[in-house]
Amino acid sequence: MTKQLVKKKGVLLKFVKNYFFITLGALIYSFGLEAFLVPNDIIDGGVVGISMMLDALTPISLGVYLVILNLPFLYLGYKQIGKTFSFQSLYGVALTALFTTLFHHTAPLTEEPFLAAIFGGVIMGIGIGIVLKNNGSLDGSEIVALLISSKSAFSVGQVVMILNLFILSCAGIVFDLNSALYSLVAYFIAFKMIDIVVQGLDESKSVWIISNQPREIGEALLDRLGRTVTYLNGEGAYSGEEKKVIFCVINRLEEAKLKDIVEEIDPNAFLATANVNDARGGQFKKKSIH
Repeated sequence: MTKQLVKKKGVLLKFVKNYFFITLGALIYSFGLEAFLVPNDIIDGGVVGISMMLDALTPISLGVYLVILNLPFLYLGYKQIGKTFSFQSLYGVALTALFTTLFHHTAPLTEEPFLAAIFGGVIMGIGIGIVLKNNGSLDGSEIVALLISSKSAFSVGQVVMILNLFILSCAGIVFDLNSALYSLVAYFIAFKMIDIVVQGLDESKSVWIISNQPREIGEALLDRLGRTVTYLNGEGAYSGEEKKVIFCVINRLEEAKLKDIVEEIDPNAFLATANVNDARGGQFKKKSIH
């Protein structure tokens, strides 16, 4: 098999994988929306939230609004981000419109709004996370946030939060105050679930340790935590003293144990951690604590 044929096969498999998981994510998201949120007058953020409010105020169905309102943003995404993302997002939006129409007459799984907000948020967050992980989107508000962020001092996350807080607040006008509050609960839970799906439960963390006992700490991390470390050369800006900086990557389950090891060997050590979106290669393998 030639290299060119192998490359084409890899591209095809990735194409099929992306569209399969976007289909699955749109299906899960739509079910959560129609089985929990819609029957209890709870809305989601972004274009979906606007579409849900318009659906409640007019005879036009939610699915129609989802397609119409998202099209301008998908066009902007095509111009600013690229055709692959835009086409996969268009596919996801179209499927969401179809699935919400199919699920629209599904009997609500609960008529208790608080339970609907919790379970609806969990299910929708899983669906959105699957789609995002496969280079797609179900809502055009992220594209708007990206464009606003590029021309302002706000980050994409801050813009999305501001837009959604405004949209969710409007639920209090269209429905009532309770609906707005339940919508905030559902949105927060979905937001956290998206993080879990995209980053995983064993999210990686990078660790920097500055200590007068670098070798002892490094050997202890290798022996007791099973993590290899890298020693970096550093220099204090004020003292000019040379220091060894210990660097390693762990998962979140190992963080507490690492801190205990460092504290035990050198209580005065400087330690800093940061989230890592992806870690692979070398000797790094995600695993649980011994």
